[in-house]
Amino acid sequence: MKILISGICGFAGSTIAARLKEQVSGVEVFGFDNFIRPGSELNRRALKSLGIRVQHGDVRSAADIGTLPAADWVIDAAANPSVLAGVDGQTSSRQLVEHNLYGTINLLEYCKAHKAGFILLSTSRVYAIKPLAELKVKAVAKAFRPSGKLPKGVSAAGVTEEFSTEAPISLYGSTKLASEEMALEYGDTFNFPVWINRCGVLAGAGQFGRPDQGIFSFWINSWLRQRPLKYIGFGGKGFQVRDCLHPKDVAALVLKQMAAGTAGKRPRIVNVSGGAKSAMSLAQLSEWCAERFGAYEVKADGTPRAFDIPWMVLNSALASKIWKWQPETSVENILAEIARHAESHPEWLDLSAP
Repeated sequence: MKILISGICGFAGSTIAARLKEQVSGVEVFGFDNFIRPGSELNRRALKSLGIRVQHGDVRSAADIGTLPAADWVIDAAANPSVLAGVDGQTSSRQLVEHNLYGTINLLEYCKAHKAGFILLSTSRVYAIKPLAELKVKAVAKAFRPSGKLPKGVSAAGVTEEFSTEAPISLYGSTKLASEEMALEYGDTFNFPVWINRCGVLAGAGQFGRPDQGIFSFWINSWLRQRPLKYIGFGGKGFQVRDCLHPKDVAALVLKQMAAGTAGKRPRIVNVSGGAKSAMSLAQLSEWCAERFGAYEVKADGTPRAFDIPWMVLNSALASKIWKWQPETSVENILAEIARHAESHPEWLDLSAP
């Protein structure tokens, strides 16, 4: 089996590539990256040492994609993954659309030509912002929890696939939602398998942390190095909650999906997350950091931030039901793994700076 991974030198792409290479006998894993993310060259060396072929290529370029050899499966891990992309002054809205939507279409054309299966790493950010921002919450142990009457698709266990995807969902979220729709249409029209995984917050050692992406890595590395940290919005208390998921657990699901091919009538879209068990607030993450590294002051800034929501936990019960899949890496192990990596890489924040 031959597997092509776009964005192979990103955190998700490189982790999944290494996991597949380690676990599947005789598999050929190869991929491409445009290396615009600071630090991504480091992953290139590690992948090559595993016998994984990596070449320079831009997912936005149809010509680059057209030169790639045939594969049996494509994993689309190339994206600008920030909800602030296109509005943060660092990237343009056109660049965002070109990376996240046009890039996916280029890969779908590749799948059409080679009859390759397609797996899209999507995001929880395809879900409607307005009802999530207006969600009634209460603070419990320094973390928001849903409270009162909840909209359809939301429970204490998280947000399900039934929840609204009505705009606004951010420019980032809309490019991923459009990519999902195009992937399903291409697969149905040109007869190749398509699976879509809406991932929670990915986290683990080796992730290049920034405040808008890789928040768990950013927080732990910043705390250890005593870099400035702020609780932004929601009263400046840090009670906003996210779940976390290790990409090696995504790889386990991807293996099941590739093995299934087009068999059965399984839902094509599933949430993939650590769920409520892995969810924590920034304030709780700070308590964990203080216990491991010692006390450190976090500043408060109650100014609201665009597209922010108080609580976002994905419910992956559907993935568990149809794929017999469960995340195996606990939040405690994820945090400890990041901390060990941070302790041995004092330059990590500088490497990943924009």
